[in-house]
Amino acid sequence: MPRHAMPVSVVHGQPIAMRDGTILRGDLYRPDDDARHRTVLMRSPYGERTARTMPIMPLLEAGMAVLFQHCRGRGDSDGTFAPWVDEGDDGVDTVDWITAQPWSNGEVVATGGSYIAGCALQLASRRPPALKAVVASVTPHDFYEGLTYVGGALALGSAHHWSTLQGLLGLLQAAATGDTTAYERLGAQMALLGAPPSEEGPLREDPVSREFPFWTEWVDHPERDAYWEELASSLRHDRIEVPVLHTAGWFDAFLLGTLENHRRLGGPLVIGPWTHLSQDAAAGELTFGTAASAQMAGLEIQQIAHLAGFPAGGAPVRIFVMGANVWRDEQEWPPARAVAVPFYLHPDGLLSPRPPAADAEPTRFPHDPAAPVPTHGGGLLLPDPLNIGPRDQRVNAEHPGIVRFTTPPLEHDMEVTGAVTATLYGTTTAPGADWTVKLVDVWPDGREMNVLDSVRRSSSDDVVHEVDLVATSQVFAAGHRIRVEIAGSNYPRFDLHPSLKEGEQTLFHDAGRPSFLTLSVMP
Repeated sequence: MPRHAMPVSVVHGQPIAMRDGTILRGDLYRPDDDARHRTVLMRSPYGERTARTMPIMPLLEAGMAVLFQHCRGRGDSDGTFAPWVDEGDDGVDTVDWITAQPWSNGEVVATGGSYIAGCALQLASRRPPALKAVVASVTPHDFYEGLTYVGGALALGSAHHWSTLQGLLGLLQAAATGDTTAYERLGAQMALLGAPPSEEGPLREDPVSREFPFWTEWVDHPERDAYWEELASSLRHDRIEVPVLHTAGWFDAFLLGTLENHRRLGGPLVIGPWTHLSQDAAAGELTFGTAASAQMAGLEIQQIAHLAGFPAGGAPVRIFVMGANVWRDEQEWPPARAVAVPFYLHPDGLLSPRPPAADAEPTRFPHDPAAPVPTHGGGLLLPDPLNIGPRDQRVNAEHPGIVRFTTPPLEHDMEVTGAVTATLYGTTTAPGADWTVKLVDVWPDGREMNVLDSVRRSSSDDVVHEVDLVATSQVFAAGHRIRVEIAGSNYPRFDLHPSLKEGEQTLFHDAGRPSFLTLSVMP
């Protein structure tokens, strides 16, 4: 091939001073020439290993410089890490440093996934004139809803796992600065990394709080109060003006966040059958075909073109339709032609568009905090890397705390693309309860593969429980059945209701209180 060697200049541990004097460091890569280059900024709280998965060489080949910087208190950056607090100011100060360099053309773009993408959006909300574009993948839109709490319940598994990881990273940073006690504490922290939350003592005093005190703050603020509003002020969507390319996964823990970022900010949107940490062709126990992977879909090419200022064009929305296992272009999200169809929960276990009888009897099921329904698959961030995505729900078939409502075998394919919600009418004998909902695809061979799940936390005074399952694009093929599972727990995906006592939940089906699932059905 007629290609020439491209000399690259690399600076490891590039120091950059913030406005308060704190020194942040990162790795700087740029074409070793006399030209001025647009710079791609990535800011991470996960240490040096994160850079190994970033497309640094493709970005350099596209003619851009790359700065991979460690957030304060992480990697080899000085300071103290406080989640989401300093990222806006630190991002602006870093942009100012970049544009003052002789190799900079005065233009900066930002990219990343998860927390790194959140850093990019927080930077964009500060409106530095040099920032020209953002790629934001699998990232929350809010620090309370959809991230730390879901439907009023603590996202226990993912929040605890992330807190444990951050405690470990903090100890590594402390050890690097000469704190000899950090080495003594590393072993205990490593033991927590793969362990479930402690069931002894108050949740706020879980051992993870010893190295990550923010855990206690999160648990102490179960409602959206001034604590969360102050954090929310660091990500002002109404101030973001640069074009943003959004990437989501149907089995990502932050699907709601990416869709909400897209709704508020506009810009191209790509959604694949992916999890939070993988964009491969397989997720959980299902494989969606070779074309399903981000690599085969050309996602990196599209993202780099967006950052370079040469958008690839095409439809504004591209989604992967599971079940049919094909990519499809759409003009908007959600598709305007989808029809909201209610499927009613009948007392005999039927799920049907036909409303139940006026005097239909309720369904009762037990809840026991000593034997919660175990989490099995979903949009998760748990220590167990296999417990993620679509998994066969027959493992929970004998659990007494689950009630199931199922359609007859479908005569024709039914595509559900768009929002999915559940409206449940129910009461509890306990001071409070959770209402968890799971959408399941029942295969002719007996497999029961989860598609979506969520929760609504309620008090004993609540009768109507609105559960937002967010969205999907799923073809329920002819011969398959659609199922919805209702329970009082999904642990440790969500924490147990703090007022939960052993007792009974009652789900109503009568004409005045018809519980139903709403699916966005494509014509």
